Amino acid sequence: MRRTVAFTIVVFVSAVLMVGAMVWAQGEVVQQFDQGSINWSTGKVVAVGIGAPPSKPANMAQARAMARRAAITVARRNLLEISQGVQVDSMTLVKDFTVRSDIIRTSVQGVVRNAQVIDTAYMSDGSVEVTMVMSLGGEFANVILPPPPVGTVFPLPPPGTEMPASQVYTGMVIDARGLGARPAMAPKIVDESGKEIYGSAMVNREFAVQQGMVGYAKDLSAAQVNSRVTDRPVTIKALRTSGAAKVDVVISDSDAAKLTSAAENLSFLQKCRVMVVLD
Repeated sequence: MRRTVAFTIVVFVSAVLMVGAMVWAQGEVVQQFDQGSINWSTGKVVAVGIGAPPSKPANMAQARAMARRAAITVARRNLLEISQGVQVDSMTLVKDFTVRSDIIRTSVQGVVRNAQVIDTAYMSDGSVEVTMVMSLGGEFANVILPPPPVGTVFPLPPPGTEMPASQVYTGMVIDARGLGARPAMAPKIVDESGKEIYGSAMVNREFAVQQGMVGYAKDLSAAQVNSRVTDRPVTIKALRTSGAAKVDVVISDSDAAKLTSAAENLSFLQKCRVMVVLD
C-alpha cells in the first residue's frame, strides 16, 4: 500500500476488521484484513502502519525518524489487533485467551513488540509506511497452543499387527476443498462418529510449536509434494466440516482405520506431518 497522508502530528490509525476475507496468493492461504493479513501457508502475520512527521521538525532526518517511530507504533497496534482474531480451534480465538489470562495477554504483547520490520517506505509528504511481521509458531504458539493432557496415552495398533509397506505413510494430506473449511492453529480431524483421529492432544507439542499442527495449501498436487509430508503421504478426501467455525474436518471410518492401523502412521501424526487443502 502506498498512499499519501496529510501533513499532521496526528498518527494515522485505521481500524482493523476482525473478520478477514480469505484470498489466495501464489497458492497460499491468506486471510486479509484492512491493515494486514494472516498467511496460513507460511504461518506469518503481517501488519502495516503509517506515521506522519511533526509539523516543525528540526531537520529532515528528525522528521523521518519520528514518522518511522510513529509508524512502528501503529503497525504493532494493528499486528496485535489482527493476532487477536487468529482462530485457535473450533471454539476459540486468541482474544478469548487474552481476555481470560493476564499472563497470556502479556506474552502475546511481548511477541508483538518483538515483531520484525520487513519494509519501510518514505513518502513524498514526509510520512512513513512500515510493514512488520510476526510468526504464528515459536513463542506465539507456545503461549497459545493448549498443553497436552496429563497422562496422555497415544493409541497403538493391536499387538502383532504388521501393515504392508504400501499402507505405511510418511504424512497425510486432507483434501477439504468444496466444504467451506477454514484454517486454524489447532484443528481436529475426526471420524464419522466424532472420535478424534488427530488433534492437539495427540501430537508432540514441540513439533506443533515449531512448525504448526498442520500446513495449509490451496493446490492438492503442491500439498502432496510438500516437504512436510513427503515422500509417501496418504491423501484423504474430507466428508464435511464439524463445528460452527468450520476448522475441524470429518473423514470416513475406513480412512481413519488406515491411519490407526500402523504405529508408523501414528508416529507421523505425532510429528504434525499433516497438510490440509482448502479452496
